[in-house]
Amino acid sequence: MIRLVTVKFRDAGRQYDFNAQNYRFGRGDKIIVETDRGRALATVVVPPREIADEEAPENLKAVLRPATADDLTMASGNTAREEEAQRYTHKRIQERSLNMKLVRAEYLFDGSKIIFYFTADGRIDFRELVKDLAHHFHTRIEMRQIGVRDEAKMIGGLGVCGRELCCCSFLTEFTPVSVKMAKEQGLALNPGKISGQCGRLLCCLSYEYETYCDLKKGLPKSGRKLVWDGQDAIVCDTHILQRTITLLLADGTRTEVSAEQFSAGNAPPCAGKHRSGKESGHTCSRHQKHTESPAGTTPLPPSAESNQTLEGDKHRPQQDPLDGDTDGDKPQRRNRSRNRRSRRSSSAEGGTKEQETKRQQPPPNNSPPAEKAGEPLKGQTDGKKRIRRRGRRRGRSDKPDSGDK
Repeated sequence: MIRLVTVKFRDAGRQYDFNAQNYRFGRGDKIIVETDRGRALATVVVPPREIADEEAPENLKAVLRPATADDLTMASGNTAREEEAQRYTHKRIQERSLNMKLVRAEYLFDGSKIIFYFTADGRIDFRELVKDLAHHFHTRIEMRQIGVRDEAKMIGGLGVCGRELCCCSFLTEFTPVSVKMAKEQGLALNPGKISGQCGRLLCCLSYEYETYCDLKKGLPKSGRKLVWDGQDAIVCDTHILQRTITLLLADGTRTEVSAEQFSAGNAPPCAGKHRSGKESGHTCSRHQKHTESPAGTTPLPPSAESNQTLEGDKHRPQQDPLDGDTDGDKPQRRNRSRNRRSRRSSSAEGGTKEQETKRQQPPPNNSPPAEKAGEPLKGQTDGKKRIRRRGRRRGRSDKPDSGDK
């Protein structure tokens, strides 16, 4: 078993675990621990506790001893020396015209090194500055560049809420923050209102982000069209914390319903004839004229109604396409498609008839007239003439040589 104690080196700083050995500490006690940079004065955050050897972190360092009065006096003396070192270094930076901002100077517990924290837009050549500081303080010098968030953490201040900055009061580590967190919480995307002292997004935007995401489940988005209480409605606004929804009805009235009522009585938006009324039990005001039957008549069954609609499509008058009811265009489209099919079929039949007549007709006699008997046809020659022609082409001759005479 190992006894672990959790400590911190500055207010709102990171917390580290050390081996407490056989010491007994309470919360807030000052102790001396061994670190990679040497001995340091730390404050106990969590009292010692026992854990198994397998659960202990690697490279665990041990606590040297509890802090004494001399140690506290040395620490207070280092604080005074840090202020002097910061003033002198700031003066040397101005003399050398270096584009850097000095944030803080920190002495180690034993005074063997001074660490200077600064911010800059890019890389800075501070070699000559380090020579000046080492010659003046006669100790080791370390220059460490930090970001704007760490700068605000070291300097401190008040936030837009009027309280002390979170990073210098209780935040031990920085978490990533995005504009999406502000959008989910319905905040105005004004850089002056959602930015902190460091110029980055407020760290507190991430505190309630998960709560807003959980409460937003099941609520519709603003601008969604739906049917509510038999009328077309549009979602105007949603109150996430109250879990209420404001609807704008077709008659211009506004109504506010809870998330439970909305999930129980919500209907999908009107899309097609009688679709919304059949699925949700409500009848849309636009399609109500299709469902109501005239006085003194009985509604027809679905099959008879469909047959009657098909028969009356031929004599149905053409409607204006700008009217709200677009169902009158459907019979015309059917007639157009039928006419196109009939034209295609008639053209196909005409083509087949022409092909059959062409097949039945005898082929035209394009053969040349018969030649007289005994006369050779054009292009027909004797065999000798063919041989002679071939011989002439090859450079030969059929005439006898002069030596044969």
